[in-house]
Amino acid sequence: MPRDRPRWWTELLLIVVVYGAYSGARLLARGDVGTAVDNGLAILRLESSLWLHPEDPLNELFTEEKWLGVPSSFAYASLHYLVTPAILVWLFRRRPLHYRLMRTWLLTSTLLGLVGFTLMPTSPPRLLPGDYGFVDTLAQYAGYGWWAEDASAPSGMGDFTNQYAAMPSLHVGWSLWCGVALWHYGKRTTFMRALAVGYPLITTIVVMGTGNHYFLDALAGAAVMTLGLLLARPLLRLAGRIGVRLGLETGPAPGTEHDSLPSPAGAPPRQRSRPHAEDIARHNGSSAKREELAPPT
Repeated sequence: MPRDRPRWWTELLLIVVVYGAYSGARLLARGDVGTAVDNGLAILRLESSLWLHPEDPLNELFTEEKWLGVPSSFAYASLHYLVTPAILVWLFRRRPLHYRLMRTWLLTSTLLGLVGFTLMPTSPPRLLPGDYGFVDTLAQYAGYGWWAEDASAPSGMGDFTNQYAAMPSLHVGWSLWCGVALWHYGKRTTFMRALAVGYPLITTIVVMGTGNHYFLDALAGAAVMTLGLLLARPLLRLAGRIGVRLGLETGPAPGTEHDSLPSPAGAPPRQRSRPHAEDIARHNGSSAKREELAPPT
């Protein structure tokens, strides 16, 4: 039977390779700045037509109120890279039966986000022309941290990031993944449930208030995570079949039978089928009849 918990070094190598490929492809996806600005303005117009533009008042609030802007800048520049790996390690150590599904979900959604960056390069609000009124709060409060005008990248490392990759928001997507992990696999305490709901909610507010994402970017981040979850189980089953063919595993892919995470459509978790009472009675009756017809020994 396959191992419940994969080897840590193979997991680390997998995550490093996937994230390295993602980061490299994200840099190569840097398109024309004019196109990215046009896409950003199109999002603004669409939001205005729908009366959905919370990034305007939030960015103004974060710009005027230092007590909000400074901690939000720290949150944007750091939590994305600390909380998600920490929860991934926690799942690996404490929830091995569910780790593979959650890891596959995260990596699949991240690669789907790369498709969005490639097909629709988008300028964040902070990089729109100044007459639109958005302020780069991370640049404004750069004296309090390690970042500068290059969003969450350390000062002087702007060439190593794609600043025109606002759509979808993986800050929101990853925080949603963290929230689901804490809700389903953490302790069922009021604090844990509040953390599971509060972290993605606060992240959504922060990415808009700092001028790094639009409201529709946040919705797109949630949509990417939903699609990633839909694909995670089929990908795990496919990987299991490939592993069996290569002689690396026997039986079904681990992490797909025992997981209690509900499907995105709200269907109850799959359970192993159990024999009905009628089937048991029929089986017992046929067994008794065979014993009556059997010749004496």
